[in-house]
Amino acid sequence: MEQRTSSPYPGKDRPVLAVIGVLLVVSTVVFAVTDHRKDWRWYQAEFRKMVAEKFGAEKAATLPAGMKQIWVKDLGRADRCITCHQGILWKGFETAEHPWKTHPAEPLKIHPVEDYGCTACHGGQGWAVESEKAHGPIHFWEEPVLGKAMGEAYSIQGDDKGALMQMNCNVCHRYDRETKGADLINLGKKLVNEKGCRACHVVNGRGGTIGPDLTYVGDKAAEQYDMSRLGGQKTAFAWHVAHLKNPKELVPDTVMPSFGFGTKESQALAALVLSWRRAPVPATYRPGVPRTDPQTPEEIAEEERMKHGPGAWFVSTGCFVCHSVASLGVKSAAQVGPDLSTAVEDTQKRFGKTVDDFIKNPTGTMSVVLSRQIILTDAEKEVAIQKLREAFAEHQKQKAAAPAAH
Repeated sequence: MEQRTSSPYPGKDRPVLAVIGVLLVVSTVVFAVTDHRKDWRWYQAEFRKMVAEKFGAEKAATLPAGMKQIWVKDLGRADRCITCHQGILWKGFETAEHPWKTHPAEPLKIHPVEDYGCTACHGGQGWAVESEKAHGPIHFWEEPVLGKAMGEAYSIQGDDKGALMQMNCNVCHRYDRETKGADLINLGKKLVNEKGCRACHVVNGRGGTIGPDLTYVGDKAAEQYDMSRLGGQKTAFAWHVAHLKNPKELVPDTVMPSFGFGTKESQALAALVLSWRRAPVPATYRPGVPRTDPQTPEEIAEEERMKHGPGAWFVSTGCFVCHSVASLGVKSAAQVGPDLSTAVEDTQKRFGKTVDDFIKNPTGTMSVVLSRQIILTDAEKEVAIQKLREAFAEHQKQKAAAPAAH
């Protein structure tokens, strides 16, 4: 009987089907092998061996297998890190390599894994179970692991190369004056107070308006920065470090002065400002401190003393935020600008102007200050000139009364 087929290639069907069949078998085997060798399977197998060697086969048999996940409802995070990092709660693997290493016990006493997960502190993509995707950096994921590798990439100063993780700590601890174990962030907070950053910037609802509000500057994406003058890594952290070292190098028309920050100080401040971001952190996750950033009692007492002293005018107008007036007992915490005790002769030396002309027609940074932050009427400018002359007269009197240096 004649056999009929609808194939356009009669007689060739069997070889073609045979080749397709072989390819399917090979691809199935390859898929099965690669699936079996996925990172998390291998890491679990290795950890099981480590437990068996250290504690015996019976103990190793209790280890869970398969993907594991911590669901932190309040933070909206699903962290599968423990799929590979199975040793975090096991004592005895403190010197092991990652991902089998025991987690330091102290932080977990107040940040239990079941309540905080992993990525809220460490960063990374919690859903991923492949090393590269979990740790980052990858496209469309802005929370890479802030560990030692990241610290080394940025040449973080000091012994703690994993210090960048402190940026995540400060999301909850931003209102702490000092946070135990967060030395980099603590240094940044200290510098903000010492250098009087609030003279020009609002931080947590308090400060000047010459510069941008920094309260949530950490939300600003890297794409929003002008990287055209930045060499090396084009990231927000790198931009802030370079800007803090030399503001005019990145922003030529800025009025921000150079504070002479070194690398360590610039890194500390960069980490701090990038931690200032809006985050949906429930009240239960914040430490028991007021969610405000008030002045200390010492700062308030010092300000009250100056408000009722001979230099009260400089305090009430806000000049003292940047300038001391030593001859009248006014001390600026920031001391960004020169002491105004000698402004009468200083304006002549530096700008070739009398103090009268400089107040009425300021230049440089003061032109911005007197047009945006301390706005004086013509009558108030006359008062300012009078006060500066009084301060200079007192300076000369004190200088004449001082014993001659030998």
